[in-house]
Amino acid sequence: MKVQLKLDSGMRLIGTNSANLETYFDASIKGGGAGSAATPMEILVESMAACSMIDVLSILRKKRKEITDLKIEIDAERADTHPMVFTKVHLKFLLTSPDAEIGDLNRAIELSQTTYCGASAMFQRSGCEVTWSSEIIK
Repeated sequence: MKVQLKLDSGMRLIGTNSANLETYFDASIKGGGAGSAATPMEILVESMAACSMIDVLSILRKKRKEITDLKIEIDAERADTHPMVFTKVHLKFLLTSPDAEIGDLNRAIELSQTTYCGASAMFQRSGCEVTWSSEIIK
């Protein structure tokens, strides 16, 4: 995997992957940026949730479940001292589906969190407590 990161202006950065797709980063206003994009730490926790969500979508679709919508609400805590790593992350999965059951969703999340999601594994192996909950919306 090769990606590139370059300065746009101020504290704003542009990441580009091998397919030429861009990701924007900025520091918060408090951190000296313009607040024009998500911070690297926000993107890091969003990426972990996205990794798990892609797993869950794939698993549920293989079970031929109809997915109307899927959201993850993320609540993350960081250490008070530098390097201010994540210490706790809670993922709340909200699935809208006419035919999926809570057991289907929970099994998909469990497989993602224990087997498939490399991003979640990196958080967990660094000592971050990753928890999750789920809800089905019919």
